[in-house]
Amino acid sequence: MKRRFISGIRRNRSGVASVEMALMIPVLFAFMFTTFEAGNYLWTEHKIIKATRQGARYVARLPFSSFNCATGTVENATMLAQVKTTMRTGSPTGAGSIKVRGWTDSDISITVSCISNSSLGTDKGLYTSKGSAPVVTVSSRVKYPAIVGLLGFDTSNTFVRSQAQAAVTGL
Repeated sequence: MKRRFISGIRRNRSGVASVEMALMIPVLFAFMFTTFEAGNYLWTEHKIIKATRQGARYVARLPFSSFNCATGTVENATMLAQVKTTMRTGSPTGAGSIKVRGWTDSDISITVSCISNSSLGTDKGLYTSKGSAPVVTVSSRVKYPAIVGLLGFDTSNTFVRSQAQAAVTGL
């Protein structure tokens, strides 16, 4: 009697699909959230890299008189604020929406380094009449606004970094 009952249970396949589904649902959800998070990270990184490049190009078009090679800074504070606002919102006035949630002006740094005119050799081009060739470096370090952070995971130490350089043309 007992053997018949056990062999009957072995042959019974009703409910197997529901057990398999119960085992696979956590794996499918983990895969789905990982895919969403990876896509969100790549999209955020793309926006920050693109904005940093545009910021470097923007600063590089300022006049030569805006740069101080001795201190490694840009002298025009108003223009710096405008560049940072343009990077974050896409508009010099800040009329657009912020591209990445939580991105502030303090996350952006702009520095200047100068290459001496003598080290440029004979092919100085645009820098012939200048004492040095300024190069602008724009860096961004933005706290990553993770999707899984909304679910309670600790993502406080996750940042997206970007850096771009451009030679000043002074146009």
